[in-house]
Amino acid sequence: MSLFKSASLVSLLTLASRITGLARELLMASTFGASALTDAFNVAFRIPNLLRRLFAEGAFSQAFVPVLAGVREQEGDDATRQMVDQIATVLAWALTATCVLGVAGAPVLVWAMASGLQQNPQSFEAAVFMTRWMFPYIAFMSFVALSAGILNTWRRFAVPAATPVLLNVAMIAAAGWGAPWFKTLGIEPIYAMAAGVLLGGTLQLAVQIPALHRLGMLPRINLRWSALTAAWNHPGTRRVTTLMLPALLGVSVAQISLLINTQIASHLATGSVSWLTYADRLMEFPTAMLGVALGVVLLPQLAAARAVDDAAHYSSILDWGLRLVLLLAVPCSVALLTFAQPLVAGLYHYGAFTAVDVQQTTTALMGYGAGLLGLIAIKVLAPGFYAQQDIKTPVKIAVVVLILTQVLNLVLVPYLAHAGLALAIGIGAMVNALWLLIGLMRRGAYTPTPGWARFALQVVAASALLAVYLMWAAGRIDWLGHPDGKLLRVGLLALCILGAVLVYFGSLTLAGLKLRQFVRK
Repeated sequence: MSLFKSASLVSLLTLASRITGLARELLMASTFGASALTDAFNVAFRIPNLLRRLFAEGAFSQAFVPVLAGVREQEGDDATRQMVDQIATVLAWALTATCVLGVAGAPVLVWAMASGLQQNPQSFEAAVFMTRWMFPYIAFMSFVALSAGILNTWRRFAVPAATPVLLNVAMIAAAGWGAPWFKTLGIEPIYAMAAGVLLGGTLQLAVQIPALHRLGMLPRINLRWSALTAAWNHPGTRRVTTLMLPALLGVSVAQISLLINTQIASHLATGSVSWLTYADRLMEFPTAMLGVALGVVLLPQLAAARAVDDAAHYSSILDWGLRLVLLLAVPCSVALLTFAQPLVAGLYHYGAFTAVDVQQTTTALMGYGAGLLGLIAIKVLAPGFYAQQDIKTPVKIAVVVLILTQVLNLVLVPYLAHAGLALAIGIGAMVNALWLLIGLMRRGAYTPTPGWARFALQVVAASALLAVYLMWAAGRIDWLGHPDGKLLRVGLLALCILGAVLVYFGSLTLAGLKLRQFVRK
């Protein structure tokens, strides 16, 4: 399967995940609005999510996939299968201990994440309660990350990419049916969302098992103490854990930034955490569909090219990924900056989600949009280092960017409140991506192919026309009016988005850009 087809498959399945995720957020927004208890759930959900990104999809995946791909290329499937068994055994022990400590230490975790919730004792207690119920989610998702690493290395991208849909379906069921049922029982309705998260984690892990079994790569976990010692001493395990240490620091930097932002937001106006969360959900559409999809597809490909020392192929893969990022991320950034209010109003402005919530979420979304190109480019550039089993360089860059982001918070938050937090992240991402790019070019790992200047000019010109069209569409329609006209507003939004696609790609075609060059890769 070509890179384009693989990336397209992952992107389409990710789109399904994001559409169901958006449906989940729309239902939550209309059901719960942006209240103190909604903030409590968002904080509680962020704790296992933070650990998931930190360990499962973060440090572990960055260390595991390159080692797995290298062992498979150089030693074959039998050695790879043995390594997977040993790593899964160590992972099972580590996750058991983590879940026990997490459930016991939930009050400390909630305070560390959002001490501002203590201003409302009910909100703080609700966050602690939901954290305890949702904490085992990290165990499910860690094994999902292990499974995804294996399946992606074997180029079986469909199951890992489709898996997040199950979490969204479980949470939609929790909001649509669980919350009203809890209310009839005299239980706080928001607690149904915690049950939905736990159910979603269970389902996500369950669907991995048949896919791994068909490959003959279903891990065999041995919970005996003697087996743990042998698993820990396995060369593959030691290599992965050695690489995880700098990777953990690197991923921690991003999560520390999220932690600090949540902490700051919890001390701002009530609803700030939720406004940032709703904006983040919309921003995740382009970052996940493009950035995450490319990262998933490119990392095993880059690691395999590195294992056989094919420098030319390695550089060409990066070049293709970066061109695709520029082609699609720039218009998405333009849309978030010029069409943010229609997007937020058209999708969220129903039920308990007021016009004030629309405006506050819009400003946050525009802040994220300013750095969207960097946020997506990092997903391509960082694997360029990980595939070489060099995790220290991205870590050093991330540490400096973290410091820069906090300096920007000091400057921006007093003037822009929660939107300043989003803008600081966006600016930091742009700096991070540029630094990574320069690093790859200086070490000779990436050499741009001819034609970049013309290509960039074509993209910028088409994006400028797109901006004009979107500003016209944003001002032409009263997006905050007719709050009960759901179908009308969604229909107008869909027409505007379709028009934007036609304007952008039509302009590129007239400018002479041949889109088939991306398909043939």
